[in-house]
Amino acid sequence: MKKDIDWGNLSFTYQVTDKRYVTNYKNNVWDEGALIEDPMITLSEDAGVFQYAQTIFEGLKAYTTEDGRTVCFRPDLNAERLNDSARRLEMPPLPEGRFVKAVKQVVKANEAWVPPYGSGATLYIRPYMMGTNPVIGVKPADEYQFRIFTTPVGPYFKDGAKPIAVKISDFDRAAPHGTGHIKAGLNYAMSLHAIVTAHKEGFAENIYLDPATRTKIEETGGANILFVDADGNLVIPKSDSILPSVTRRSLTYVAEHYLGLKVTQREVLLSEVGGFKECGLCGTAAVISPVGKINDHGKEIVFSNGMEKMGPVMQKLYDTLTGIQMGRIEAPDGWLVEI
Repeated sequence: MKKDIDWGNLSFTYQVTDKRYVTNYKNNVWDEGALIEDPMITLSEDAGVFQYAQTIFEGLKAYTTEDGRTVCFRPDLNAERLNDSARRLEMPPLPEGRFVKAVKQVVKANEAWVPPYGSGATLYIRPYMMGTNPVIGVKPADEYQFRIFTTPVGPYFKDGAKPIAVKISDFDRAAPHGTGHIKAGLNYAMSLHAIVTAHKEGFAENIYLDPATRTKIEETGGANILFVDADGNLVIPKSDSILPSVTRRSLTYVAEHYLGLKVTQREVLLSEVGGFKECGLCGTAAVISPVGKINDHGKEIVFSNGMEKMGPVMQKLYDTLTGIQMGRIEAPDGWLVEI
């Protein structure tokens, strides 16, 4: 039985569900892990996560498909990225297969919270890992906790995906040889002042440039960037400090194999952006957020769709990927993991 919730009016906010998954790392080994009911965490005031920001996370969703199945979308890629993040921050990777198994367990335990098909809502899944033992000297923690909680969320865009206005940021998101390519909490802490500043100036997001030359497009605070060129094909900025988005990688496959588009991943100069027809931001939460215009220190770059609606190529990409996720369009092998 589903929970008695007004599924159509959920916002994108946290709501406590029944169970969460917890496993602890101590003496160089992960324990077996378990589902628990308590949403609260008790840690030492000197825990590594508090003192030196040793924390990483992931984000994915569970859906009810058109034929009534509960599925997750490509959790194996989130598992791979979490372990890459763990290695970069000197944290212990999870044992092979543990991440996907834990995701299945926690979604199954909270299946009553998975919104019904057609509501526009989904069950957001947040896996994360943190250093838990006291650490006063600057070094990695010795003990860690990995957890997964879930929360039902409404669609990112309540009234459909209206194009947004974004700005070229004067702040840097990541250093050239830093942590931009992993999903560390510290990357998002870095972006908070910049996003608050952008909002005060009337923009929805920041576009960050490469910090070395400030001439190349990187990504936003929480999403990869896509462009459509004059021929209607996809151009994706490439950089060692861009997070390898699961949504972007999926959209790349969809563009090539479902829509027959040519996809080019390369360095994209800010100076050439005015020649593109469409722009979108992609990530788990919104899938694609269409960009209507980019403000570069007072100079406006306006895309062909303007501020009225999503451009035609972005719309096709969005419709196809969400169709795959919801079971309306046949998925590539392994993309939908049934609970």
